[in-house]
Amino acid sequence: MTSSTPFPRHIAVLVLLCLGCSFAGNHVAARVAFDSGAGVLLAILCRSGGTLLVLTALVFWQRQPLRLPPGAWRWQLMLGLLIAIQSLCLYSAVARIPVALALLVANVFPILLALLTWALGGPRPTTRASLIMGLILVGLAFALDVPSRLGEGAPTGDDWALGIGLAFCGASVFACALWITDHKLSSLRGSVRSMLTMAIVFSSASIAGYSGVLPGGLALPGSDTGWLALCLLVVLYGAAFITLFVSVPRLDMARNAPVMNIEPVATLLMGWVVLGQTLSPIQMFGGLIVVTGIVILTSRKA
Repeated sequence: MTSSTPFPRHIAVLVLLCLGCSFAGNHVAARVAFDSGAGVLLAILCRSGGTLLVLTALVFWQRQPLRLPPGAWRWQLMLGLLIAIQSLCLYSAVARIPVALALLVANVFPILLALLTWALGGPRPTTRASLIMGLILVGLAFALDVPSRLGEGAPTGDDWALGIGLAFCGASVFACALWITDHKLSSLRGSVRSMLTMAIVFSSASIAGYSGVLPGGLALPGSDTGWLALCLLVVLYGAAFITLFVSVPRLDMARNAPVMNIEPVATLLMGWVVLGQTLSPIQMFGGLIVVTGIVILTSRKA
């Protein structure tokens, strides 16, 4: 069996389920670290730094050339900066609102990517895809409990509005990053692209932290629990990212990618068990609509 031979489907699905749960655990661990006083930039630095070390070792072990095609450097730099912004937005959202809610908003990026691709000259979304997108947005409105929050006397805190805005910003930026990856850097070897992206994320977070542009961004956890959570998010994210990168040729992603949408569901369960965060029945119903719509939309695209 060669390294590119696909896994049996049940093995591929199991691997993707584990990866989705690992990514979910990374966000829950991040919230625990933030609640213990850790800064958002510190979490990004630790996460990107650990992943960068492993990717660098992998690239040099495989003796892969670091030379980029002509004109690719500016797109690679933009990709790294976009991922840095996406990380900052998503972690900032996780620090302010329930983790599952932040992930649900962030997971509308397939809609934004489809619209961006259309706006930049790509194919127009089909009527079926447009209807599914509309269904996802309706589900998101229920997940965010918009009807009751807009009702008379319903409180809408600053943290709630800012958290939702940051999560949506993260989704928008991530959609742009995926478009660049697919249309401008597709010829670049994945390991090299990922390593350079993590290097830019790490450098950007370092500059932002030491320049003081985000006060408290490098604050240390104030408890052993916070330190443990910080270490755990590095391990969970790094292990999932590297495993996904190494295993992609064998996971038949065109067929199995929708399985990764287990992440917001796993986040909801972990957030309840670890953080005591719960959503109302109507919010959970809306979340189910969002996840189902995204699974159908990404399955159709694949």
